[in-house]
Amino acid sequence: MNDKNDKKERIILGIDPGTAVLGYGLVLETRNKLQLLTLGVIHLKKYENHALKLRRIFERTSMLIEEYKPDCMALEDPFYGKNVQVMLKLGRAQGVAMAAALSRDLPIFEYSPKKIKQSITGNGNATKEQVAGMLKQLLNFSETPEFLDATDGLAVAVCHSFQKTGTEGSSKKTYSGWEAFVKDNQKRLK
Repeated sequence: MNDKNDKKERIILGIDPGTAVLGYGLVLETRNKLQLLTLGVIHLKKYENHALKLRRIFERTSMLIEEYKPDCMALEDPFYGKNVQVMLKLGRAQGVAMAAALSRDLPIFEYSPKKIKQSITGNGNATKEQVAGMLKQLLNFSETPEFLDATDGLAVAVCHSFQKTGTEGSSKKTYSGWEAFVKDNQKRLK
């Protein structure tokens, strides 16, 4: 795995999964400084077939990984809603984005929407607009993203940076796959 921690810098890809619009953001972390690399959205509404949407998510996520060469991917966990079909589709979108990262040996980290909002604004119940406003201040950009989904994806990347997860000295254990998790968690298996 390519680990830029030796140089004290890393690129973080943040993804806000969606089946209509997927938001993403990339930041360069150099020690304690963050720099915006890019943010945007992947439009998926034009694809009527869900499988085509998933294919597009995989292709575009793979393209982002190839172009920016991130060191890790952070994703927003799908929130728990009442509509099981929506949850299933969001889970598939998240899984396909994860597959793109896993196919390139990128470590993956997941955060709840509340955790992301809390780390960016200090308020776990902040609105999308409040999160976007704080990101504009933190990263010093003035462009108004086409959709708040783009700043949501960026927020996931910034949240991951704030956690200092996956860096030297991190106390939180991360795993590169099920085998590593199972090996370290034998007591939890039944």
